[in-house]
Amino acid sequence: MTFCPTRSAQIDLDDNALLRYSRHILLDEIGIEGQTALSQAHVLVIGAGGLGSPVTLYLASAGIGTLTIVDDDQIDLSNLQRQIVHTEDRVGQNKALSAKQTLEALNSQIRIIALNERASSERLLELVAAADIVVDCCDNFATRHAINRACVASKTPLVSGAAVRFDGQLTVFDARIDGAPCYHCLFGEEGEANDGPCATFGVFAPLVGIIGAAQAAETLKVLMGLGETLIGRLQLYDARTARWREMKYKQDPICPVCGTQA
Repeated sequence: MTFCPTRSAQIDLDDNALLRYSRHILLDEIGIEGQTALSQAHVLVIGAGGLGSPVTLYLASAGIGTLTIVDDDQIDLSNLQRQIVHTEDRVGQNKALSAKQTLEALNSQIRIIALNERASSERLLELVAAADIVVDCCDNFATRHAINRACVASKTPLVSGAAVRFDGQLTVFDARIDGAPCYHCLFGEEGEANDGPCATFGVFAPLVGIIGAAQAAETLKVLMGLGETLIGRLQLYDARTARWREMKYKQDPICPVCGTQA
């Protein structure tokens, strides 16, 4: 039987939780209400590598109620240069299971589900529909589009990040909002865009931490309805110059995924 998690149940914050998350609760924009929302949330993270490492570490430490991690890859020695959720003694082990081990040591009060599998399109639909939000931490163009289609179909928010060489990018998609663009509006499948694997192009180690931490921040903001998220705004970061740029984009009216031709 294939396992599929469900959305988190209602959770009340006990005294230990109130102390643990007190620095969040002290923020007027978050408070107990916002922290409770995090404790009741179910986040699906696709990929437990360079981006998935900081994303899962920050989401676990922030008190996300249920964290599902999907990755069928094994840890290689070359991964340890940037994939900080893994350790030397786990080389050869599955990345999702390794991340679960680290995160449970960080926060034993949350539910962490590790899935050692490569999700097909149908499986992605099942997993995405069970989550409150999806964080795309994969490293290939085809999977990004498959995740996007599942998120549009189930109207699940999607936080997307990418990092290669010295360049990073970050944005948010939310199909719950009428007229909001999707990943395909920004990067069409028929184009030549390709982030490519780090094994081919290389990656500056702290870059994945910068982008991954920003992905975690956007995820928390969406779950709490906090501030202004990056819907319709693509952030571009150049680690060589330490400069951020931003470009705005809109829904493609004939997008085959979310437009009138879908």
